[in-house]
Amino acid sequence: MTTLADSDVARAERGRLEERVIAARERLVSIAGEYPFEPHFFRHPAAGDGAMQHFIDEGPRDAPVLLFLHGNPTWSFLWRRSIRALSERFRCVALDHIGCGLSDKPEDFPYLLARHAENVERIALALDLTDITLVAHDWGGAIGMGFARRQPDRIARLVLSNTAAFRSKSMPLRIAACRVPLFGRLAVRGMNAFARAATFMAVERPLPPAVKRGFLLPYDSWANRIATHAFVEDIPMRASHPSWDELVHIESSLAQFRDRPTALLWGERDWCFTPAYREAWSAHLPQAEERRFETAGHYVTEDAGDDYVAALTDFLARHGGDVRP
Repeated sequence: MTTLADSDVARAERGRLEERVIAARERLVSIAGEYPFEPHFFRHPAAGDGAMQHFIDEGPRDAPVLLFLHGNPTWSFLWRRSIRALSERFRCVALDHIGCGLSDKPEDFPYLLARHAENVERIALALDLTDITLVAHDWGGAIGMGFARRQPDRIARLVLSNTAAFRSKSMPLRIAACRVPLFGRLAVRGMNAFARAATFMAVERPLPPAVKRGFLLPYDSWANRIATHAFVEDIPMRASHPSWDELVHIESSLAQFRDRPTALLWGERDWCFTPAYREAWSAHLPQAEERRFETAGHYVTEDAGDDYVAALTDFLARHGGDVRP
């Protein structure tokens, strides 16, 4: 039975959500030409720290689902081209991980792989997303496959770009430097070195000013860069790391997805997720088809641009993802 107090709580929560949407719309005005999407927010339960997570949900609700998951130091802005091109025929859902984009950025949140995967699971269940094509980049691969191992029956297809969801024995020096005590924290959170450097180190051609502004928009202060640093610290390189066991579980679960159509859309000039990672994916998922973008870097969606969208569209058309006329 719903009580008056319950109704008051519900109204108050709706009011808070509406306030966040209004604030998000105002924040996005400066990049509306690149990112013209309506903001949505999901409130995690108290067990999930009660944080508000931003997502966009474009396209017909009864259309096939594309679930886009970004990495570090990006946000759902990374997927704007694909969503604009595909949202007439697909339900395009793109999340901002907690600490990223327009989501809450709490200081006391456990910024760990397992928690990010659980967040994706909560939102996917709340939206009742099924027959999902998981489209993932960078940390989105590990987070997405963490969600997939929890809800394998909801995953129909995989599209993976310059990412990993398995253990690695090495770390690029440019990443390792950001983990140096004190120096890394000051560089990443104080100077925004990680996100700023990515705007020229993660691409093979200069980003237009409006696009660069879009990537950096959410990371404009020490407080708003907490996840940028936390993701770097959460890379598990040894068994004592708090995310090591989760990564092992994810890696061990990959074989169950060998029956899913899979595409590896890869920027071949990536100095972080090099072609060796693409080859590792092919070993885990031998059914995967590859599209190599020879002149693209880590931000393959930027360097390959329309060619990336065309490859994604072609994959969906050939593997049952595009069922609407």
